[in-house]
Amino acid sequence: MSWNESGGNNRDPWRSGGRGSGGGGGGGDKGPPDLDQVVRDLQKRLRGMFGGRGGGGEGGSRGVSPPGGGLGVGLIAGLLIVVWLLTGFYRIDDAERGVVLTFGQYSTTTLPGLHWRVPWPIQSVETVNVSQIDRFPVQTRMLTEDENIVQVDLAVQFRRSDPVAFLFNVRSPEETLAEVTESAIREVVGKSNLDFILTEGRAEVAARTMQLIQTTLNSYGTGIEVTSVNLQDANFPSQVQSAVQDAIKAREDRERLQLEAQAYANDVVPRARGEAARILEDAQGYRERVIADADGEADRFVALLEEFQLAPEVTRERLFIETMQDVLQRSNKVLIDASGSGNLLYLPLDRLMERHSGERADAQQRGSGGTVQARPLEPLDTQRAPRDDRRTRASR
Repeated sequence: MSWNESGGNNRDPWRSGGRGSGGGGGGGDKGPPDLDQVVRDLQKRLRGMFGGRGGGGEGGSRGVSPPGGGLGVGLIAGLLIVVWLLTGFYRIDDAERGVVLTFGQYSTTTLPGLHWRVPWPIQSVETVNVSQIDRFPVQTRMLTEDENIVQVDLAVQFRRSDPVAFLFNVRSPEETLAEVTESAIREVVGKSNLDFILTEGRAEVAARTMQLIQTTLNSYGTGIEVTSVNLQDANFPSQVQSAVQDAIKAREDRERLQLEAQAYANDVVPRARGEAARILEDAQGYRERVIADADGEADRFVALLEEFQLAPEVTRERLFIETMQDVLQRSNKVLIDASGSGNLLYLPLDRLMERHSGERADAQQRGSGGTVQARPLEPLDTQRAPRDDRRTRASR
């Protein structure tokens, strides 16, 4: 049965009550709903929830809020504030320090534990680990004081000792540390010789580098403390290996020659000094002996003079006899008895005695392994002694 047929009571779903086609009160046809009215009702409800005033549509009244609207808004706002305040709690570990910033400016430093700050965007917290030891390597080539190229491998360990200075004084503290380290090692190596760096100077080079790095970082205010600097390797580049090997060999030869020269000097100089001291002592003894002999001769002469003045003839004869005795004791003597007649064969006994002593010395040298040159025998000189009836004797 259609809506407009007889007996259908004219049931049109798009018509609202009170306005039927056939007239009549409550049982008339109803038209379609008013969309504008629905939108206005929704706006009223939203304004009532947020404290607004109701609109002036049909069946509505101006200035009247729906019951319970203001309480809901306050509750939501309170919850949001509580949540915002709870975000201000933060925790600092044992190895860290907290740097509190108020609108980006430093405010305070907090120790390990649970703390509260005014939440963002008013305050913020930067955490810095002040106990962790970080390490970074440095490898570079540079010239030494004696104009040699050396390649250095360095390991630097550091920690962030001052969190405020680390965050605010230098823009890139760790990059600054790397640049300062390279500059410091270049300065130290540039004031040292290659031999010193390659041998016994490694520890000293590392210590001087660490001191220079820390001094520079303190002047910059980086807040970094250098804990150790290790010189892991110091060597010459491979491109100059042959030249450096030659230089090392020359240095070793020089040291060897210096040691040999020092040993020779240690042997010769003491002996020369001892010989000089001996010569000086001999000269001093000779001087004293000569002076003593001269003094003795002078005293003896004075005594003889006194005796001569007392007995000139006796003293003269005694001096002659003593003189002849002294002369004859130091000369070879041959006594010949020429009292008989006939010719006398003269033998040079003095030369025979000298020859006999020379042969004895040669035999002793030959027995000790020495080399003796043979000497030709000299012919004996013979001569006839003049005939004299008198015996040769010493005359006064």
